[in-house]
Amino acid sequence: MNIHEYQGKEVLRQFGVVVPRGKVAYSVEEAVQVAEELGTPITVVKAQIHAGGRGKAGGVKIARSLEDVRVYAQELLGKVLITHQTGPVGKEVKRLLIEEGCDIRKEYYIGLVVDRTTGRVVLMGSEEGGTEIEEVAARTPEKIIKEIIDPALGLQVFQARRLAYAIGIPPELVNKAVRFMTGLYNAFISKDCSIAEINPLVVTGDGEVMALDAKLNFDDNALFRHKDIQLLRDLDEEDEKEIQASKYELSYIALDGNIGCMVNGAGLAMATMDIIHYYGGEPANFLDVGGGATAEKVTEAFKIILSDDQVKGIFVNIFGGIMRCDVIADGIVQAARDVGLDRPLVVRLEGTNVELGKKLLHDSGLPIITADSMADGAQKIVGEVKRAS
Repeated sequence: MNIHEYQGKEVLRQFGVVVPRGKVAYSVEEAVQVAEELGTPITVVKAQIHAGGRGKAGGVKIARSLEDVRVYAQELLGKVLITHQTGPVGKEVKRLLIEEGCDIRKEYYIGLVVDRTTGRVVLMGSEEGGTEIEEVAARTPEKIIKEIIDPALGLQVFQARRLAYAIGIPPELVNKAVRFMTGLYNAFISKDCSIAEINPLVVTGDGEVMALDAKLNFDDNALFRHKDIQLLRDLDEEDEKEIQASKYELSYIALDGNIGCMVNGAGLAMATMDIIHYYGGEPANFLDVGGGATAEKVTEAFKIILSDDQVKGIFVNIFGGIMRCDVIADGIVQAARDVGLDRPLVVRLEGTNVELGKKLLHDSGLPIITADSMADGAQKIVGEVKRAS
């Protein structure tokens, strides 16, 4: 789950991480009021969307007066920002962070991620702050310094100190940088984050070490432990189909293709998308109904796929172990009748109660194409979609 920058900074503040003073605003008048309360000669007006690259897209403005704040707030609220992370559709700006300006002397990068190779949390730092870490990795990988953290010990002071010196934090501010990194790590672990990224971390003219930006992502599977984080969810920033899927505990991610996929099991879902691509098609989604799906969940999954106008055909690929093929077939038939099947549908069933499942599909009277294998099904749906185009 993603949250906005201003929300991330509030979370970090609870763990002693220094962030600029600021407040969210939903209207032009609120923005001006917050700027007036801050009372600083420089005010930063920042668009709040779930995407990076806002500055390059014109979503961050430096105001030198209250009138500037008003003008920039009017310009940004309601604007659709298009960044490298939003895609061509972009995201509409519905809220702003109004924040005090800072006397920035130097920018750095600090981030925490889960390294699946080592199975441990890794603290990363770079002297190249303000730049996408992917660019730094591509151009100057030697400037990314890593500290692998032992889960039994946590982040050690010597590790934070070593990283601070390595990325060029001024010696007199190293202790503050260590406290900053320790607070960031504590927030990461305590709140079950999957990513905590500070870009940039800045050293200010008055000797402060501060998070000028903050990106926190959380492990969806751990949200039941964090009711406070769940309350930060902004449904306006999420795909409507993904929101609907979450209500039924379905794993759904929208993609850019035109072949809808419904599969049970994440590994099979990835293999299904790969084989569709192999035969010249493009998957429109990742959708895993899980091993214990009911007919109701399958029906809802099918409806979600059909609600996507980009979907020109559907491939259902089920290997029934725990999941019974007749349950899947029943859900497909129910959904097709409720919504109206107006696109090619290829179904491959294998496993528990497969013959009963195939019989239910056959007796439904619906124009459902059956497949004998995953490859056969992928070829058939790609062919059907191409013929319909």
